[in-house]
Amino acid sequence: MLNRVMISELAFPALLVGGALAFEQLMAPARVVFGQISDRFPLFGRHRTPYIWLGTAGFCGLSTLSIPVVFSTAAALTSGERTAITAWTLALCGLFALYGLAISSASTPYLALVIDRTTEEERPRAVGVIWCMLTVGIIVGAIAISITLRSLDGISDPAILQTALQGFMNRAALIIGAIVLLATVGSEPSRQPKANSADDVVTLRQSVALIRSSRQILIFFAFLLCFTLGLFLQDPILESYGAEVFGLPISKSALLNAYWGMGTLIGLLIAGFWFTPRFGKLSSARIGCWMILSSLLLLVAAGFSQNSSTLMVVMLLFGLSAGIGTNSALTLMLDLTLPQLAGTFVGVWGLAQAMSRALGKVLGGGLLDLGRSFTDPAQPLQAFGFVFVLEAAMVLLGIVILRHL
Repeated sequence: MLNRVMISELAFPALLVGGALAFEQLMAPARVVFGQISDRFPLFGRHRTPYIWLGTAGFCGLSTLSIPVVFSTAAALTSGERTAITAWTLALCGLFALYGLAISSASTPYLALVIDRTTEEERPRAVGVIWCMLTVGIIVGAIAISITLRSLDGISDPAILQTALQGFMNRAALIIGAIVLLATVGSEPSRQPKANSADDVVTLRQSVALIRSSRQILIFFAFLLCFTLGLFLQDPILESYGAEVFGLPISKSALLNAYWGMGTLIGLLIAGFWFTPRFGKLSSARIGCWMILSSLLLLVAAGFSQNSSTLMVVMLLFGLSAGIGTNSALTLMLDLTLPQLAGTFVGVWGLAQAMSRALGKVLGGGLLDLGRSFTDPAQPLQAFGFVFVLEAAMVLLGIVILRHL
């Protein structure tokens, strides 16, 4: 929602939006560190949940600060004063960097907790349930945004937008914090702190060596980069695509995430409980990638009709494809994870995914600006289609890499 507001309502350069949002994922190397910390240093007899709570408090607090920083940056861009533009651009990037650190400190111990509490046979279903609930959150959030911000349709006055968005973000942060606390209390049994010897410690350098030590791990690392980049290159520009090509207001473009989320939820359920167990992890991953590639091409084709109903159907199919591909990819990831180094391995896999998402946000915004530079401004589909076709090519590269796994 913020990316659409920044690009379409506040006239931010798309590269600036993608670059600022990318700082969240550029903090990905910290996932390895947080994984090691949760492996080695329990708090109050627990290795995972205290870190989840601290990270949640951090990203909820920072999310409420994002609104004034975004609108102050917009005011600086409007003024044209270089000093103010530089200062607020740095502040915007710094805020998303801190947000990324907070997300890493919560999510890495959480995924490690999943490995701690499940067997290899249980993990495909566990992954399906976890991502289903994550997707339910995306759907509920998109619908809540659509309902809450319906009064802003057609409004571009920054003062009105800021007031409404700030109130929404404050309420959302409180609700999310409460949900995380209630969901994780009692989920981890108390354990005695372990005495850490030198042999138990895995350094960042050793983590990199861990990836390079196995051809299979290295191939999957490369596939995960391409898969995530192919899935999220459109992330910073999708709602602006709905706004500029289909003429959707804020409340309607927010629903794109709801349709994508509903498709993803169905895909995760199908993959976790039937598709992946029946056809196998590798076959499911290949089929999911082909479905994602087809969905991206359909996303371009929908732009020619400029029919919002067609766009929503394509987003549903895109989500279905993403759900099947994501479940199989995550299950493969967990199979390559050593239980005794769960936190470190999850941190390494999180690094691959997050860095490709960061690159996707920067490239998504930058490629849109590039596409606009050589296409007709009166035909925005040309610039957006340029991005989507390149994204499909990235998925195709991932399919080629997967053949060697």
